Parts: sequence; structure tokens; C-alpha cells
Amino acid sequence: MPLNFTAIDFETANNHAASACSVGLVKVRDGKVVDRAGWLIRPPFGFDDMLEWNTRIHGITADDIIDAPLWADQVDALLEFVDGDTLAAHNAGFDMGVLSAAQQASALEVPSLSYVCSLRIARKTYHLDSYRLPVAAMAAGFEDFAHHDALADAEACAAIIVHAAKRHDVTELAELARACGTSLGRTGALAKAESTTA
Repeated sequence: MPLNFTAIDFETANNHAASACSVGLVKVRDGKVVDRAGWLIRPPFGFDDMLEWNTRIHGITADDIIDAPLWADQVDALLEFVDGDTLAAHNAGFDMGVLSAAQQASALEVPSLSYVCSLRIARKTYHLDSYRLPVAAMAAGFEDFAHHDALADAEACAAIIVHAAKRHDVTELAELARACGTSLGRTGALAKAESTTA
């Protein structure tokens, strides 16, 4: 099986997981980037205050997102881009938490998705002083990107996964996860089914 997946990254408006204010998506087919997309999001009502601290991190302001589509109005486009792929994210617990929390805050069902964490994979692939995204991406040969731009971060994550797969001589994400002593995570009904059989 070829190395196929979609890398994803969210930025948030504040410290609540539901406050997604931008997303970056990078589609990989047979180990190569074939498509990319990114856009601004207006977080669900009640979670849409833009904190100055967050703006300092990613540069997105309240004015930037005021006319952006609400989470509930754009999540279908996000899931259409993913198209059932296994997702990859750096510190995936954060990004999957954002997806789940934004769905719940919008009274929508959490989709059933599989995912892998490039942070965990980087820790078992490289010997680094830090495994933050810019450092791990540099080890994978992906340098000088705009960290905290969601699309650039998703591209960096994709580069880590592709490079790590070559290092471990594997061709699919489940194999890569196993080689790195981890496993695919699940969201939605998949996660519930897994917890009942565990």
C-alpha cells in the first residue's frame, strides 16, 4: 500500500479547544504532496473571542475571522478534502481535540476518523534536543516555514511523516505507527467502538 494520508493543523482563537480559527490541510499520495488547502474559520458561538495571546502566536485577529464561515458551515468542506484519509498532525491530541470540541460546540456529531501523531513519530525517529514542529521538520529536511500558519504547519507535519516512513522503511501509516511504538488514534464512533472492545 502506498503512503497516503492528509496532514492537518488547527490554530485557535483562545484557550478553548472548540475555538478553531484556521485550518491547514495537505493531501499526500504515494509519499508526495498532491493537494493543499487552508482557510480561516469563525469559531462556534460562545467560543469565538480572540485572545491577544493567541493573535501574538499566529497573527490572526478578530477582524480577520469576522466574515469567515462558521465552523458548522465549513466542516463539510474540511471532511470532503480529507475524504476518509487517515490524518496526521503534530501533537495530534491537540488537533483532534479541536475537531471534536468544535463539532460538539456546534451540536454536530464527531466524525469517525483515524489519525497518527507526527510528534510521537519524530521522537522515535530522530535524536533531537526538542521535538517541536520547526525542529522536527528541519530534521526531515523541511526548513524555513511560517510556523503557526496552519497550512505551513500541515506541510511540515506531512514532511516529517514522509521522511520518517523512509527512515523506517515502511509504506503505510499503521506500519509507521507500529515501528515507532505507537498506534493509530481514533475519533467519533471509531473511538467508542475501540473503547468497548479494549
